[in-house]
Amino acid sequence: MPLTEHDVRDIAAYTRIGLTSDELTQMTKDLNDIIETLAPITRYDLEGVPPTFHPIGDLSNVMREDEPRPGFDTETALSNTGSTQDGSFKIPPILSGGDA
Repeated sequence: MPLTEHDVRDIAAYTRIGLTSDELTQMTKDLNDIIETLAPITRYDLEGVPPTFHPIGDLSNVMREDEPRPGFDTETALSNTGSTQDGSFKIPPILSGGDA
């Protein structure tokens, strides 16, 4: 059963999307085209097929364990910066337009 302009107008109102008359007509056509394109998936027999939450199924966390490692000391962290001040990165201002 295709969507009517009334249906699309109700959806637009619910989602607070303003549509002109021309947009309403086009949106109704577009949504019905999308529904028609997706219709074939309703023909699959899914009896007994358990729902999945990931397209690969039983995929578990594949990330490595978090293991603390030594970090950089301040000197190493600042070694490639163009400018420092009091042991911190010094960057040019982005709003005032002045020099750093």
